[in-house]
Amino acid sequence: MTRFSPARRAAIPRLALSGILAGAMLLCAPLHAAEAGWTSLFNGRDLSGWTTWVSMQPTSPNMKVPTSVRGLNKDPRKVFSVVDGMLRVSGEEWGAITTVGDYENFHLKFEVKWGTKKWAPRLDAPRDSGLLYYAVGPEGAESGHWMRSHEFQIQEGDCGDYHSLDGVTVDAHVGDANQGDWKFFRYDPSLPLRTGLKARILKRGNFEKPTGEWNTMEVIADGKTLIHIVNGQEVLRAERPRQEVGGQMVPHTRGKFSLQSEGAETFFRNIEVRSLGLK
Repeated sequence: MTRFSPARRAAIPRLALSGILAGAMLLCAPLHAAEAGWTSLFNGRDLSGWTTWVSMQPTSPNMKVPTSVRGLNKDPRKVFSVVDGMLRVSGEEWGAITTVGDYENFHLKFEVKWGTKKWAPRLDAPRDSGLLYYAVGPEGAESGHWMRSHEFQIQEGDCGDYHSLDGVTVDAHVGDANQGDWKFFRYDPSLPLRTGLKARILKRGNFEKPTGEWNTMEVIADGKTLIHIVNGQEVLRAERPRQEVGGQMVPHTRGKFSLQSEGAETFFRNIEVRSLGLK
């Protein structure tokens, strides 16, 4: 039989209590994580859970479609790779890296920063990438490079803009905007709602950090409303996402996430999603 001194016996209840508390803390840690509901989409080690689509490097700024395509999971130049726990998109050839799974009624957040490399024909253009969500259908549906989707623009000075890819449609409070002959819209919640928008919508405000610093981007999509957030600031809101299927407009509320390669080296980390718990 083990014998304890009086002092040791007196300490046993305190030790037991501290052990119980420590155990409770260990149990509570995963409980809080589960309550938060965030799921990581990128493990920081490899590209498990993602597929790649590489088209080609355009030969001119006005090139409408690629003349050749590498295809699905064919990436000899390592456009998509893992570097020091980050997802690196080189930008050298155009295309996208896309989640295997589909998502709906979600809150997505991720961090992004620019690298130093740029590629023709965008050597003199702002660094460009994008987060595509509700991505559906075949790869390359939009210009031979990307899937049908709504885009959260990631571009120097334009992060949070909205783009329609392959004709997806939204409604939003906007006014007219243009760049040369390019006609699009500018978001302003004080303006009347306009319907049937299939174009770029400029976000409201600029909350980006200097090139080379990490930015936190978020998309909240509940099947009725799309919200773009840049570094904690809501910059755009659109409504009624929909698409044409078989000649009919139907809700467009579920799909994959996809990160673009579009001529600029880009790094991503802490890519996480949680369900909004809606039916």
